Amino acid sequence: MQASQENAIPDGSRLFFNQPLGDKESYCWSCIQNVPHYQCSNDVSIQGLHLSADTFEQHCTLESSSGTGGSCAARNSPSTTASFSTNESGVSQQNSLSYPSDVHDSPDQTSGSPTSESYVTHKLRELETAMLGPDLDVLNSCNNGILPAGGNSQISTETEKWKFLGEVISRGDLMEGLCICARFLEDGDMFTVDWLIAELRGLVSVSGEPIQRLGAYAVEGLVARLASSGSAIYNALRCKEPVLPASMELLSYMHVLYEICPYFKFGYMSANGAIAEAIKEENRIHIIDFQISQGTQWITLIKALADRPGGPPHIRITGIDDSTSAYARGGGLEIVGGRLKMLAQQFKVPFEFHAVGIPASEIQVENLKIQPGEAIAVNFALVLHHMPDESVGTQNHRDRLLRMVKGLYPKVVTLVEQESNTNTAPFFARFVETLNYYSAIFESIDVALPREHRERINVEQHCLAREVVNIIACEGVERVERHELLGKWRSRFAMAGFKPYPLSSYVNGAIKALLGKYSSKYTLEEKDGALYLGWMDRHLVSSCAWR
Repeated sequence: MQASQENAIPDGSRLFFNQPLGDKESYCWSCIQNVPHYQCSNDVSIQGLHLSADTFEQHCTLESSSGTGGSCAARNSPSTTASFSTNESGVSQQNSLSYPSDVHDSPDQTSGSPTSESYVTHKLRELETAMLGPDLDVLNSCNNGILPAGGNSQISTETEKWKFLGEVISRGDLMEGLCICARFLEDGDMFTVDWLIAELRGLVSVSGEPIQRLGAYAVEGLVARLASSGSAIYNALRCKEPVLPASMELLSYMHVLYEICPYFKFGYMSANGAIAEAIKEENRIHIIDFQISQGTQWITLIKALADRPGGPPHIRITGIDDSTSAYARGGGLEIVGGRLKMLAQQFKVPFEFHAVGIPASEIQVENLKIQPGEAIAVNFALVLHHMPDESVGTQNHRDRLLRMVKGLYPKVVTLVEQESNTNTAPFFARFVETLNYYSAIFESIDVALPREHRERINVEQHCLAREVVNIIACEGVERVERHELLGKWRSRFAMAGFKPYPLSSYVNGAIKALLGKYSSKYTLEEKDGALYLGWMDRHLVSSCAWR
Protein backbone atom coordinates (compact mmCIF):
# COMPACT_ATOMS: atom_id res chain seq x y z
CA MET A 1 0.00 0.00 0.00
CA GLN A 2 1.28 3.44 -0.93
CA ALA A 3 0.43 6.47 1.14
CA SER A 4 0.63 10.09 0.07
CA GLN A 5 2.85 12.28 2.19
CA GLU A 6 2.48 16.04 2.05
CA ASN A 7 5.36 18.33 3.02
CA ALA A 8 4.42 21.92 3.74
CA ILE A 9 6.54 24.73 2.37
CA PRO A 10 6.54 28.13 4.06
CA ASP A 11 5.49 30.12 1.01
CA GLY A 12 2.33 28.10 0.55
CA SER A 13 3.58 25.77 -2.18
CA ARG A 14 3.41 22.01 -1.52
CA LEU A 15 5.23 18.88 -2.56
CA PHE A 16 3.24 15.67 -2.93
CA PHE A 17 5.07 12.34 -2.90
CA ASN A 18 3.16 9.17 -3.62
CA GLN A 19 5.37 7.07 -1.40
CA PRO A 20 5.36 5.19 1.90
CA LEU A 21 5.26 7.35 5.00
CA GLY A 22 8.60 7.65 6.67
CA ASP A 23 10.87 8.18 3.63
CA LYS A 24 14.00 9.73 4.95
CA GLU A 25 17.13 11.76 4.44
CA SER A 26 18.14 12.57 0.92
CA TYR A 27 21.57 14.04 0.43
CA CYS A 28 23.31 12.13 -2.29
CA TRP A 29 27.04 12.54 -1.84
CA SER A 30 27.92 11.90 1.81
CA CYS A 31 27.71 8.19 2.54
CA ILE A 32 27.25 6.89 6.07
CA GLN A 33 26.68 3.41 7.33
CA ASN A 34 25.08 1.18 9.92
CA VAL A 35 27.64 -1.44 10.89
CA PRO A 36 26.10 -4.73 11.97
CA HIS A 37 29.19 -6.92 11.62
CA TYR A 38 32.79 -6.87 10.42
CA GLN A 39 34.61 -9.18 8.08
CA CYS A 40 38.14 -8.76 6.83
CA SER A 41 39.18 -9.26 3.19
CA ASN A 42 42.62 -8.77 1.69
CA ASP A 43 42.14 -7.64 -1.89
CA VAL A 44 45.06 -5.23 -2.06
CA SER A 45 47.99 -4.44 0.22
CA ILE A 46 49.93 -1.25 0.79
CA GLN A 47 53.12 -1.90 2.69
CA GLY A 48 51.49 -4.72 4.62
CA LEU A 49 48.13 -2.98 4.96
CA HIS A 50 45.18 -4.79 3.41
CA LEU A 51 42.45 -2.73 1.75
CA SER A 52 39.46 -4.49 0.22
CA ALA A 53 36.73 -3.66 -2.19
CA ASP A 54 34.53 -6.28 -0.57
CA THR A 55 34.59 -4.58 2.82
CA PHE A 56 32.77 -1.64 1.30
CA GLU A 57 29.72 -3.81 0.51
CA GLN A 58 27.81 -2.58 3.56
CA HIS A 59 24.68 -0.65 4.49
CA CYS A 60 24.93 3.11 4.47
CA THR A 61 22.86 6.26 4.60
CA LEU A 62 23.47 9.72 3.27
CA GLU A 63 23.03 13.12 4.79
CA SER A 64 23.67 16.81 4.29
CA SER A 65 23.71 20.18 5.88
CA SER A 66 21.02 22.58 4.79
CA GLY A 67 21.73 26.15 3.78
CA THR A 68 20.56 28.98 5.97
CA GLY A 69 19.69 32.54 5.19
CA GLY A 70 20.15 34.13 1.79
CA SER A 71 17.63 34.30 -0.96
CA CYS A 72 16.56 32.37 -4.01
CA ALA A 73 16.08 34.18 -7.31
CA ALA A 74 12.79 36.03 -7.04
CA ARG A 75 10.49 36.21 -10.05
CA ASN A 76 7.02 37.58 -10.57
CA SER A 77 5.00 34.51 -11.38
CA PRO A 78 1.66 32.98 -10.45
CA SER A 79 1.90 30.52 -7.60
CA THR A 80 2.45 27.06 -9.04
CA THR A 81 2.42 23.83 -7.08
CA ALA A 82 5.38 21.50 -7.48
CA SER A 83 4.13 17.94 -7.70
CA PHE A 84 6.10 14.72 -8.12
CA SER A 85 4.15 11.62 -9.15
CA THR A 86 5.14 8.05 -9.86
CA ASN A 87 2.59 7.37 -12.58
CA GLU A 88 3.38 7.45 -16.27
CA SER A 89 2.49 11.10 -16.62
CA GLY A 90 5.24 11.82 -14.14
CA VAL A 91 4.99 15.36 -12.82
CA SER A 92 1.45 16.63 -12.63
CA GLN A 93 0.61 20.31 -12.64
CA GLN A 94 -1.75 21.58 -10.00
CA ASN A 95 -2.31 24.91 -11.75
CA SER A 96 -2.34 24.11 -15.45
CA LEU A 97 -1.56 26.90 -17.87
CA SER A 98 -3.19 27.32 -21.27
CA TYR A 99 -3.21 30.18 -23.71
CA PRO A 100 -5.50 31.16 -26.60
CA SER A 101 -4.20 30.73 -30.10
CA ASP A 102 -4.10 34.45 -30.83
CA VAL A 103 -1.50 34.97 -28.11
CA HIS A 104 1.20 34.19 -30.65
CA ASP A 105 0.82 37.61 -32.22
CA SER A 106 0.86 39.56 -28.95
CA PRO A 107 2.89 42.72 -29.47
CA ASP A 108 3.85 42.79 -25.80
CA GLN A 109 6.36 40.02 -26.30
CA THR A 110 8.48 41.97 -28.77
CA SER A 111 9.50 44.76 -26.43
CA GLY A 112 13.24 45.13 -26.16
CA SER A 113 13.94 43.28 -29.43
CA PRO A 114 17.09 44.29 -31.29
CA THR A 115 16.48 46.32 -34.44
CA SER A 116 18.57 44.14 -36.76
CA GLU A 117 17.18 40.77 -35.65
CA SER A 118 13.82 39.44 -34.62
CA TYR A 119 13.10 38.79 -30.97
CA VAL A 120 13.24 35.02 -31.06
CA THR A 121 16.23 34.83 -33.43
CA HIS A 122 18.14 37.06 -31.07
CA LYS A 123 17.23 34.88 -28.10
CA LEU A 124 18.06 31.65 -29.86
CA ARG A 125 21.40 32.96 -31.07
CA GLU A 126 22.23 34.01 -27.53
CA LEU A 127 21.34 30.51 -26.46
CA GLU A 128 23.55 28.98 -29.12
CA THR A 129 26.43 31.29 -28.26
CA ALA A 130 26.21 30.41 -24.59
CA MET A 131 26.10 26.72 -25.35
CA LEU A 132 29.13 26.88 -27.62
CA GLY A 133 31.10 29.16 -25.31
CA PRO A 134 34.60 28.19 -24.13
CA ASP A 135 33.88 28.22 -20.41
CA LEU A 136 31.70 25.10 -20.29
CA ASP A 137 32.34 22.46 -22.91
CA VAL A 138 29.40 20.43 -21.63
CA LEU A 139 27.03 23.05 -23.02
CA ASN A 140 27.59 21.60 -26.48
CA SER A 141 25.22 18.73 -25.78
CA CYS A 142 22.27 21.13 -25.80
CA ASN A 143 23.30 22.78 -29.06
CA ASN A 144 21.96 20.24 -31.53
CA GLY A 145 18.64 21.35 -32.90
CA ILE A 146 18.40 24.64 -31.02
CA LEU A 147 17.89 26.64 -34.21
CA PRO A 148 15.24 25.76 -36.76
CA ALA A 149 16.20 24.44 -40.19
CA GLY A 150 18.22 27.05 -42.02
CA GLY A 151 19.41 28.58 -38.78
CA ASN A 152 20.45 31.85 -40.42
CA SER A 153 16.94 32.62 -41.59
CA GLN A 154 15.02 35.35 -39.76
CA ILE A 155 12.09 34.50 -37.52
CA SER A 156 10.43 37.86 -37.79
CA THR A 157 7.12 37.50 -35.93
CA GLU A 158 5.70 36.20 -32.71
CA THR A 159 3.79 33.69 -34.83
CA GLU A 160 7.09 32.25 -36.07
CA LYS A 161 8.44 32.21 -32.53
CA TRP A 162 5.52 30.20 -31.19
CA LYS A 163 5.55 27.95 -34.24
CA PHE A 164 9.19 27.12 -33.53
CA LEU A 165 8.53 26.48 -29.84
CA GLY A 166 5.57 24.29 -30.77
CA GLU A 167 7.82 22.25 -33.06
CA VAL A 168 10.33 21.72 -30.22
CA ILE A 169 7.58 20.40 -27.97
CA SER A 170 5.96 18.27 -30.67
CA ARG A 171 9.33 16.62 -31.39
CA GLY A 172 9.48 15.66 -27.73
CA ASP A 173 13.06 16.96 -27.46
CA LEU A 174 13.09 17.37 -23.72
CA MET A 175 16.72 18.44 -23.34
CA GLU A 176 16.27 21.19 -25.94
CA GLY A 177 12.96 22.29 -24.45
CA LEU A 178 14.43 22.54 -20.96
CA CYS A 179 17.40 24.56 -22.19
CA ILE A 180 15.17 26.96 -24.13
CA CYS A 181 12.92 27.40 -21.10
CA ALA A 182 15.92 28.18 -18.89
CA ARG A 183 17.17 30.74 -21.40
CA PHE A 184 13.81 32.52 -21.56
CA LEU A 185 13.67 32.48 -17.76
CA GLU A 186 17.10 34.08 -17.55
CA ASP A 187 15.95 36.74 -20.01
CA GLY A 188 12.84 37.46 -17.94
CA ASP A 189 10.24 36.34 -20.49
CA MET A 190 7.90 34.89 -17.90
CA PHE A 191 4.97 34.49 -20.29
CA THR A 192 6.94 32.12 -22.52
CA VAL A 193 8.45 30.36 -19.51
CA ASP A 194 5.01 29.62 -18.04
CA TRP A 195 3.82 28.21 -21.37
CA LEU A 196 6.94 26.07 -21.80
CA ILE A 197 6.72 24.70 -18.25
CA ALA A 198 3.12 23.66 -18.85
CA GLU A 199 4.16 21.85 -22.05
CA LEU A 200 7.31 20.30 -20.58
CA ARG A 201 5.31 18.71 -17.78
CA GLY A 202 3.70 16.48 -20.39
CA LEU A 203 7.11 15.20 -21.51
CA VAL A 204 8.57 14.21 -18.14
CA SER A 205 8.00 11.13 -15.99
CA VAL A 206 9.66 9.88 -12.81
CA SER A 207 9.35 6.34 -14.20
CA GLY A 208 10.47 7.13 -17.76
CA GLU A 209 13.82 7.33 -19.50
CA PRO A 210 16.72 8.93 -17.61
CA ILE A 211 16.24 12.36 -19.24
CA GLN A 212 12.49 12.21 -18.48
CA ARG A 213 13.18 11.46 -14.83
CA LEU A 214 15.82 14.16 -14.52
CA GLY A 215 13.56 16.50 -16.50
CA ALA A 216 10.81 16.05 -13.90
CA TYR A 217 13.06 17.48 -11.21
CA ALA A 218 14.57 20.12 -13.51
CA VAL A 219 11.07 21.43 -14.27
CA GLU A 220 10.33 21.65 -10.56
CA GLY A 221 13.62 23.50 -10.13
CA LEU A 222 12.47 26.08 -12.69
CA VAL A 223 9.10 26.38 -10.96
CA ALA A 224 10.84 26.81 -7.60
CA ARG A 225 13.07 29.51 -9.05
CA LEU A 226 9.98 31.38 -10.25
CA ALA A 227 8.36 31.06 -6.83
CA SER A 228 11.55 31.63 -4.81
CA SER A 229 10.86 28.37 -2.99
CA GLY A 230 14.00 26.40 -3.82
CA SER A 231 15.44 26.47 -0.31
CA ALA A 232 12.12 25.37 1.20
CA ILE A 233 11.93 22.44 -1.24
CA TYR A 234 15.57 21.54 -0.50
CA ASN A 235 14.72 21.28 3.18
CA ALA A 236 11.31 19.65 2.64
CA LEU A 237 12.90 16.81 0.68
CA ARG A 238 15.05 16.15 3.72
CA CYS A 239 12.91 14.46 6.37
CA LYS A 240 13.32 15.90 9.82
CA GLU A 241 13.10 12.74 11.92
CA PRO A 242 12.77 9.00 11.40
CA VAL A 243 9.32 7.45 11.62
CA LEU A 244 10.30 3.80 11.56
CA PRO A 245 12.51 2.26 14.25
CA ALA A 246 16.27 2.63 13.64
CA SER A 247 15.64 4.72 10.51
CA MET A 248 14.87 1.53 8.60
CA GLU A 249 13.52 3.13 5.43
CA LEU A 250 16.30 5.71 5.33
CA LEU A 251 18.89 2.97 5.59
CA SER A 252 17.05 1.04 2.91
CA TYR A 253 17.00 3.89 0.37
CA MET A 254 20.62 4.81 0.89
CA HIS A 255 21.75 1.23 0.93
CA VAL A 256 20.18 0.81 -2.51
CA LEU A 257 22.10 3.80 -3.87
CA TYR A 258 25.31 2.65 -2.21
CA GLU A 259 25.00 -0.79 -3.74
CA ILE A 260 23.95 0.07 -7.28
CA CYS A 261 26.55 2.81 -7.87
CA PRO A 262 30.27 2.73 -6.99
CA TYR A 263 30.65 6.47 -6.36
CA PHE A 264 30.95 6.35 -2.56
CA LYS A 265 33.10 3.23 -2.47
CA PHE A 266 35.45 4.83 -5.00
CA GLY A 267 35.87 7.89 -2.79
CA TYR A 268 36.38 5.94 0.41
CA MET A 269 38.86 3.47 -1.08
CA SER A 270 40.99 6.10 -2.81
CA ALA A 271 41.16 8.33 0.28
CA ASN A 272 41.95 5.41 2.61
CA GLY A 273 44.70 4.22 0.29
CA ALA A 274 46.38 7.63 0.36
CA ILE A 275 46.12 7.82 4.15
CA ALA A 276 47.46 4.29 4.64
CA GLU A 277 50.46 5.08 2.46
CA ALA A 278 51.20 8.40 4.16
CA ILE A 279 51.11 7.11 7.75
CA LYS A 280 52.57 3.65 7.19
CA GLU A 281 55.51 4.27 9.56
CA GLU A 282 53.71 6.34 12.20
CA ASN A 283 52.85 5.07 15.67
CA ARG A 284 50.33 7.75 16.68
CA ILE A 285 47.78 8.79 14.07
CA HIS A 286 45.15 11.50 14.28
CA ILE A 287 42.54 11.39 11.49
CA ILE A 288 40.36 14.51 11.19
CA ASP A 289 37.19 13.78 9.23
CA PHE A 290 35.27 16.93 8.30
CA GLN A 291 32.06 14.98 7.69
CA ILE A 292 32.16 11.80 9.74
CA SER A 293 28.52 10.79 9.14
CA GLN A 294 28.44 7.25 10.61
CA GLY A 295 32.14 6.54 10.23
CA THR A 296 31.72 4.09 7.35
CA GLN A 297 34.97 5.08 5.70
CA TRP A 298 37.17 4.10 8.63
CA ILE A 299 36.08 0.49 9.00
CA THR A 300 38.43 -0.82 6.32
CA LEU A 301 41.29 1.42 7.41
CA ILE A 302 41.11 0.24 11.03
CA LYS A 303 41.09 -3.36 9.83
CA ALA A 304 44.07 -2.71 7.56
CA LEU A 305 46.10 -1.02 10.30
CA ALA A 306 45.36 -3.93 12.64
CA ASP A 307 47.39 -6.17 10.34
CA ARG A 308 50.34 -3.79 9.99
CA PRO A 309 53.72 -5.48 10.49
CA GLY A 310 55.06 -4.64 13.93
CA GLY A 311 51.61 -4.06 15.35
CA PRO A 312 48.90 -1.45 14.89
CA PRO A 313 49.41 2.23 15.66
CA HIS A 314 47.38 4.25 18.15
CA ILE A 315 44.49 5.83 16.22
CA ARG A 316 42.53 8.91 17.21
CA ILE A 317 39.66 10.03 14.99
CA THR A 318 38.11 13.47 15.27
CA GLY A 319 34.62 13.27 13.79
CA ILE A 320 33.00 16.53 12.69
CA ASP A 321 29.28 16.66 11.94
CA ASP A 322 26.61 19.17 12.90
CA SER A 323 23.59 18.27 14.97
CA THR A 324 21.21 18.18 11.99
CA SER A 325 22.63 14.76 11.12
CA ALA A 326 21.75 13.18 14.45
CA TYR A 327 18.31 11.94 13.33
CA ALA A 328 19.88 9.76 10.60
CA ARG A 329 22.09 8.07 13.15
CA GLY A 330 19.36 7.82 15.74
CA GLY A 331 21.48 10.00 18.05
CA GLY A 332 24.64 12.06 18.37
CA LEU A 333 28.24 11.44 17.40
CA GLU A 334 28.72 9.22 20.43
CA ILE A 335 26.97 6.50 18.41
CA VAL A 336 29.66 6.72 15.74
CA GLY A 337 32.40 6.72 18.34
CA GLY A 338 30.91 3.70 20.10
CA ARG A 339 30.73 1.67 16.90
CA LEU A 340 34.29 2.47 15.89
CA LYS A 341 35.60 1.74 19.39
CA MET A 342 33.87 -1.64 19.32
CA LEU A 343 35.47 -2.41 15.98
CA ALA A 344 38.92 -1.31 17.18
CA GLN A 345 38.61 -3.50 20.28
CA GLN A 346 37.65 -6.46 18.12
CA PHE A 347 40.83 -6.00 16.05
CA LYS A 348 42.99 -4.99 19.05
CA VAL A 349 43.76 -1.50 17.77
CA PRO A 350 44.38 1.28 20.35
CA PHE A 351 41.66 3.81 19.63
CA GLU A 352 40.20 7.16 20.72
CA PHE A 353 37.26 9.09 19.31
CA HIS A 354 36.82 12.84 19.60
CA ALA A 355 33.38 14.18 18.65
CA VAL A 356 32.96 17.74 17.35
CA GLY A 357 29.26 18.39 16.84
CA ILE A 358 29.40 21.69 14.97
CA PRO A 359 29.22 22.58 11.25
CA ALA A 360 32.49 22.15 9.37
CA SER A 361 32.43 25.79 8.29
CA GLU A 362 32.68 26.88 11.93
CA ILE A 363 35.65 24.70 12.90
CA GLN A 364 38.62 26.42 14.55
CA VAL A 365 41.99 24.89 15.47
CA GLU A 366 41.09 24.68 19.15
CA ASN A 367 38.10 22.43 18.31
CA LEU A 368 40.48 19.76 17.01
CA LYS A 369 42.50 19.28 20.23
CA ILE A 370 45.76 18.53 18.46
CA GLN A 371 48.27 16.64 20.63
CA PRO A 372 52.08 16.62 20.38
CA GLY A 373 53.63 13.73 18.46
CA GLU A 374 50.56 12.93 16.33
CA ALA A 375 50.79 12.24 12.61
CA ILE A 376 47.79 14.10 11.22
CA ALA A 377 45.65 13.00 8.27
CA VAL A 378 42.73 15.19 7.15
CA ASN A 379 39.78 13.88 5.15
CA PHE A 380 37.56 16.11 2.98
CA ALA A 381 35.20 13.55 1.42
CA LEU A 382 32.32 15.18 -0.45
CA VAL A 383 32.05 18.07 1.99
CA LEU A 384 34.04 21.09 0.80
CA HIS A 385 31.52 21.92 -1.96
CA HIS A 386 29.07 22.82 0.83
CA MET A 387 31.45 25.46 2.20
CA PRO A 388 30.64 29.02 1.00
CA ASP A 389 33.50 30.78 -0.76
CA GLU A 390 34.39 34.29 -1.88
CA SER A 391 31.54 34.34 -4.40
CA VAL A 392 28.95 34.02 -1.60
CA GLY A 393 30.18 36.49 0.99
CA THR A 394 33.11 37.94 2.85
CA GLN A 395 33.55 34.80 4.95
CA ASN A 396 35.36 32.47 2.58
CA HIS A 397 35.24 29.28 4.65
CA ARG A 398 36.29 27.14 1.70
CA ASP A 399 39.76 28.65 1.59
CA ARG A 400 39.93 29.44 5.32
CA LEU A 401 39.63 25.75 6.19
CA LEU A 402 42.39 24.81 3.77
CA ARG A 403 44.74 27.42 5.24
CA MET A 404 43.89 26.28 8.76
CA VAL A 405 44.54 22.63 7.88
CA LYS A 406 47.85 23.51 6.24
CA GLY A 407 48.91 25.07 9.54
CA LEU A 408 48.48 21.67 11.21
CA TYR A 409 51.34 20.25 9.05
CA PRO A 410 49.40 17.12 8.09
CA LYS A 411 51.02 14.06 6.59
CA VAL A 412 48.24 13.91 4.01
CA VAL A 413 44.96 15.65 3.12
CA THR A 414 42.45 13.73 0.97
CA LEU A 415 39.86 15.35 -1.27
CA VAL A 416 36.88 13.61 -2.92
CA GLU A 417 34.46 15.78 -4.87
CA GLN A 418 31.87 15.70 -7.62
CA GLU A 419 33.40 16.68 -10.94
CA SER A 420 30.92 19.40 -11.84
CA ASN A 421 31.02 23.18 -12.27
CA THR A 422 28.06 24.76 -10.50
CA ASN A 423 29.66 27.12 -8.01
CA THR A 424 30.10 30.45 -9.79
CA ALA A 425 28.58 29.64 -13.18
CA PRO A 426 25.71 31.98 -14.16
CA PHE A 427 22.20 30.53 -14.14
CA PHE A 428 21.87 29.29 -17.71
CA ALA A 429 25.33 27.72 -17.86
CA ARG A 430 24.72 26.15 -14.46
CA PHE A 431 21.37 24.77 -15.62
CA VAL A 432 22.89 23.06 -18.66
CA GLU A 433 25.81 21.74 -16.61
CA THR A 434 23.32 20.27 -14.14
CA LEU A 435 21.42 18.52 -16.92
CA ASN A 436 24.59 17.05 -18.36
CA TYR A 437 26.06 15.93 -15.05
CA TYR A 438 22.94 14.42 -13.52
CA SER A 439 21.82 12.80 -16.77
CA ALA A 440 24.94 10.63 -16.50
CA ILE A 441 24.04 9.76 -12.89
CA PHE A 442 20.46 8.88 -13.87
CA GLU A 443 21.73 6.76 -16.78
CA SER A 444 24.01 4.81 -14.46
CA ILE A 445 21.08 4.11 -12.13
CA ASP A 446 18.96 3.10 -15.13
CA VAL A 447 21.38 0.27 -15.91
CA ALA A 448 21.18 -1.08 -12.36
CA LEU A 449 17.45 -0.93 -11.56
CA PRO A 450 14.28 -1.27 -13.68
CA ARG A 451 12.53 2.02 -14.41
CA GLU A 452 9.35 1.02 -12.62
CA HIS A 453 11.29 -0.12 -9.54
CA ARG A 454 9.85 1.65 -6.50
CA GLU A 455 13.19 1.81 -4.70
CA ARG A 456 14.81 3.48 -7.71
CA ILE A 457 12.13 6.18 -7.71
CA ASN A 458 12.63 6.77 -3.99
CA VAL A 459 16.42 6.90 -4.31
CA GLU A 460 16.27 9.47 -7.11
CA GLN A 461 13.59 11.50 -5.36
CA HIS A 462 15.36 11.62 -2.01
CA CYS A 463 19.02 11.51 -3.02
CA LEU A 464 19.15 13.49 -6.25
CA ALA A 465 16.05 15.67 -6.70
CA ARG A 466 16.90 18.01 -3.83
CA GLU A 467 20.36 18.68 -5.27
CA VAL A 468 18.95 19.41 -8.72
CA VAL A 469 16.32 21.80 -7.32
CA ASN A 470 18.85 23.57 -5.11
CA ILE A 471 21.32 24.16 -7.94
CA ILE A 472 18.66 25.41 -10.35
CA ALA A 473 16.40 27.39 -8.03
CA CYS A 474 18.63 29.03 -5.45
CA GLU A 475 21.19 31.82 -5.30
CA GLY A 476 23.38 33.28 -2.57
CA VAL A 477 23.83 31.40 0.67
CA GLU A 478 20.69 29.36 -0.02
CA ARG A 479 22.48 27.58 -2.86
CA VAL A 480 24.20 24.88 -0.82
CA GLU A 481 25.32 22.61 -3.68
CA ARG A 482 28.33 24.47 -5.09
CA HIS A 483 30.54 22.01 -6.96
CA GLU A 484 33.86 22.83 -8.58
CA LEU A 485 36.02 20.98 -11.06
CA LEU A 486 39.27 19.44 -9.83
CA GLY A 487 41.23 22.14 -11.66
CA LYS A 488 39.73 24.78 -9.36
CA TRP A 489 40.34 22.66 -6.28
CA ARG A 490 43.97 22.30 -7.34
CA SER A 491 44.28 26.08 -7.44
CA ARG A 492 42.74 26.44 -3.98
CA PHE A 493 45.05 23.81 -2.46
CA ALA A 494 48.10 25.32 -4.15
CA MET A 495 47.23 28.82 -2.88
CA ALA A 496 46.94 27.37 0.63
CA GLY A 497 50.50 26.02 0.32
CA PHE A 498 49.81 22.34 -0.42
CA LYS A 499 51.67 20.13 -2.87
CA PRO A 500 50.15 17.11 -4.67
CA TYR A 501 50.55 13.68 -3.07
CA PRO A 502 50.09 11.17 -5.92
CA LEU A 503 47.79 8.25 -5.21
CA SER A 504 49.39 4.82 -5.04
CA SER A 505 49.12 2.41 -7.95
CA TYR A 506 47.83 -0.13 -5.41
CA VAL A 507 44.77 2.08 -4.89
CA ASN A 508 44.20 2.20 -8.64
CA GLY A 509 44.27 -1.59 -8.79
CA ALA A 510 41.81 -1.98 -5.92
CA ILE A 511 39.34 0.41 -7.53
CA LYS A 512 39.62 -1.35 -10.87
CA ALA A 513 38.69 -4.57 -9.07
CA LEU A 514 35.73 -2.77 -7.50
CA LEU A 515 34.48 -1.46 -10.84
CA GLY A 516 34.59 -4.97 -12.25
CA LYS A 517 31.42 -5.64 -10.23
CA TYR A 518 29.52 -2.87 -12.01
CA SER A 519 28.61 -1.87 -15.55
CA SER A 520 31.39 -1.74 -18.11
CA LYS A 521 30.27 1.83 -18.88
CA TYR A 522 31.97 3.06 -15.72
CA THR A 523 35.42 4.46 -16.45
CA LEU A 524 38.50 5.04 -14.32
CA GLU A 525 41.17 7.51 -15.40
CA GLU A 526 44.42 8.33 -13.64
CA LYS A 527 45.71 11.78 -14.52
CA ASP A 528 48.31 14.01 -12.86
CA GLY A 529 48.25 11.98 -9.66
CA ALA A 530 44.46 12.05 -9.32
CA LEU A 531 41.75 9.51 -10.08
CA TYR A 532 38.53 10.19 -11.98
CA LEU A 533 35.51 7.91 -11.83
CA GLY A 534 33.18 8.44 -14.78
CA TRP A 535 30.20 7.19 -16.71
CA MET A 536 31.10 6.71 -20.37
CA ASP A 537 32.77 9.97 -21.47
CA ARG A 538 31.74 12.05 -18.43
CA HIS A 539 33.86 12.37 -15.28
CA LEU A 540 31.60 12.26 -12.21
CA VAL A 541 33.80 12.04 -9.11
CA SER A 542 37.46 12.95 -8.62
CA SER A 543 39.84 11.94 -5.85
CA CYS A 544 43.28 13.30 -5.00
CA ALA A 545 45.63 13.83 -2.06
CA TRP A 546 47.85 16.69 -0.83
CA ARG A 547 50.50 17.39 1.78
